[in-house]
Amino acid sequence: MKHCYLLLSISLLMANCTEKNTTEEACNPINKTWWKEQAVYQIYPRSFKDSDGDGIGDLQGIISKLDYLDTLGIDIVWLSPHFDSPNADNGYDIRDYRKVMKEFGTMEDFGQMLNGLHERGIKLIIDLVVNHTSDEHEWFQQSMSSKDNPYRDYYIWRPGKNGGPPNNWPSFFGGSAWEKAGPDGEYYLHYFAKKQPDLNWENPKVRAEVYGLMKFWLDKGADGFRMDVIPLISKHLDFPDMDAEMLKHPEQLYASGPRLHEFIQEMNAEVLSKYDVMTVGEAFGVSPELTQRLTDERRNEINLVFLFDVARIGREGWLQHDWALKELKGLFTMQSALDNFHWPAVFLNNHDNPRSVSKFGNDAEYRVPSAKLLAMLILTQRGTPFLYQGEEIGMTNYPFHSFDEFDDVEIRGNYAQILASGVSEEAYLRELNKSSRDHARTPMQWSDDNQAGFTSGDKSWLAVNPNYREVNAKNELAGPNSIFHFYRQLLEIRKGNEDLIYGDYFDIAPDNPQVFAYTRTGTKATYLVILNMSDNRTTFEPGPAYENYELVLSNLEAESGKPGAASLELRPWEARLYRGNNSVR
Repeated sequence: MKHCYLLLSISLLMANCTEKNTTEEACNPINKTWWKEQAVYQIYPRSFKDSDGDGIGDLQGIISKLDYLDTLGIDIVWLSPHFDSPNADNGYDIRDYRKVMKEFGTMEDFGQMLNGLHERGIKLIIDLVVNHTSDEHEWFQQSMSSKDNPYRDYYIWRPGKNGGPPNNWPSFFGGSAWEKAGPDGEYYLHYFAKKQPDLNWENPKVRAEVYGLMKFWLDKGADGFRMDVIPLISKHLDFPDMDAEMLKHPEQLYASGPRLHEFIQEMNAEVLSKYDVMTVGEAFGVSPELTQRLTDERRNEINLVFLFDVARIGREGWLQHDWALKELKGLFTMQSALDNFHWPAVFLNNHDNPRSVSKFGNDAEYRVPSAKLLAMLILTQRGTPFLYQGEEIGMTNYPFHSFDEFDDVEIRGNYAQILASGVSEEAYLRELNKSSRDHARTPMQWSDDNQAGFTSGDKSWLAVNPNYREVNAKNELAGPNSIFHFYRQLLEIRKGNEDLIYGDYFDIAPDNPQVFAYTRTGTKATYLVILNMSDNRTTFEPGPAYENYELVLSNLEAESGKPGAASLELRPWEARLYRGNNSVR
């Protein structure tokens, strides 16, 4: 996917307070709200903690670790899908939106977990997966039965063409996006696996069903939604064939449906505006212009969107290419250069991307300092930070040795197609060891006990990383200088710190090939962040303007040198946070 933020026009974003006839309201300071000031922690329930020994994480497992989350200091939990599902895509194929997946527990367990979070002052957002359902959902079973069924138009059916599918649209998980089913021999649309048929949002009954299930969970006490592939809900109903260039990036067509904003604004009017909630959309395939419209606070659509430019830097499909620090800096600068009507979601890791310390740091010689450095990077940026389970203890990519070890439906679906293109198994496996989603899905490493303390059983649903005896939460909690406690310190520094949360962002060394250095300038203080993102010692000269700044936190034992000195000596993967009472950039 193209780097969306590299295409953003700063002049367009900042036009609100310069164009003629602009109202005073449009130039007001930033709208301060709780979801901008808090930090989110994503839980992938299947891999977080198993309470009953079956090798699958569950809600009681999460409940047993609520004090751990409280100690860390996060404010919001994002829970990946917990709904009833046959698990063709690990819960992103929902069979019943109003039931809890039996492997995870019961509705009573959900209520206990939610109450436990709220008692600790932690909010909960849940996944809203409404571009598609499972093919085992009752709606689809009815829809498939005949053209006359009242649920037929809950999904998108079309007759075949020339003995094949209606068009040449591809599925993200391999093969055609169309599957023949039912007695009439028509095809249904599925952007993802064939067991994930796309809903027909043109049907007002479908939208009413979605709004109803949203109210169901919000009335239970959920504090918002992470919206799965939300830009894909509106379809191009003429279903044009794609040319060769478009087939390389089908998400750009899929995410540009003509009624997307209409649907989201209706959702906001019918549901979201009636609750004090947080919404974050997974914005795969969106253009810069669409991104601006989705998150513009004046349009009443979505609060935040996940853009994958940073997390997927260097990625081309399943290939992971090298990338330069200067490119990464440019993405963060563009992400932070938004006007006061837009707010970024900041993340390096989630369930769809490999482990951050393995991609952005050095998970071998400098695992601990580089993991701490990445913590400082994420928690001092402008935007709402999202952390992923295990990130706070420096969990790393899994060393896959064969394709039998993978669980991901995307890998299984694309395997034959990729090998048929001439790629060798060895080359494909080598790339997947850098890019696979399964790296983030291995079980949470709680201790050096059997199965990393994840389960009392003999086997986990996905293999535990063999480095669990060294890398685990028990060790991290016991060590005052651990990665966990560094995250905890940073979260405490950020909490309620309006200068660090809302302050302006400025990269003071955009061309430096090793050092990422930037300031966050608020009304009372300026913070200076200096990160040596390399395996080498280096020197860095912030300049005399910073000579009175005081060191707040470092990931290594401090050496001599103030930030205003002629040059600072920085060790490999050293990270420093300074604070000054003046507003210098």
